[in-house]
Amino acid sequence: MFVFAYGSLIWRPGFPYLAAQPALLRGYHRRFCLWSRHYRGTPEAPGLVLGLDRGGSCQGVAFQVAPEARAEVLEYLDARENPQGEHVYHRREVALRLTDGRAVRGITYVADRSHPAYARPCHETAARVIAAGHGKAGSNRDYLLNTVRQLREFGLRDLGLERIAGLISPAT
Repeated sequence: MFVFAYGSLIWRPGFPYLAAQPALLRGYHRRFCLWSRHYRGTPEAPGLVLGLDRGGSCQGVAFQVAPEARAEVLEYLDARENPQGEHVYHRREVALRLTDGRAVRGITYVADRSHPAYARPCHETAARVIAAGHGKAGSNRDYLLNTVRQLREFGLRDLGLERIAGLISPAT
């Protein structure tokens, strides 16, 4: 089993894995498209978290999971991605292209466009919200900058995230 990570799972997977390598997912793109009232914000001052939204493509990281860990990892991910039973993401099986050329199937989590937490802010609005956001898992700014940093560690870039990071911290 492979798990496709595009946000905090890249730098904090929280599950055992055998290997990790960059991968390409077609048909979805990474976007700050979900209001976070738990992890990166509060009910009074929501932050924003990443989701996969329809269209385009996304470079991320595919974590290979041992067959015997599959059930445990899926249970962990379902609870992590949809805290307190709030289903803001749909678990999907998707086609991935690994950097070694292999085509594999993987599990990932796609934003639920029908959920009230779904949003599509412009880069400037996203930057303003992210700069101020803070929740149970820490600052929204750190979430963004850790994701950009870890993507770079894997040799990947996301110009949209880099633009938002530049609006928050010009030295990024």
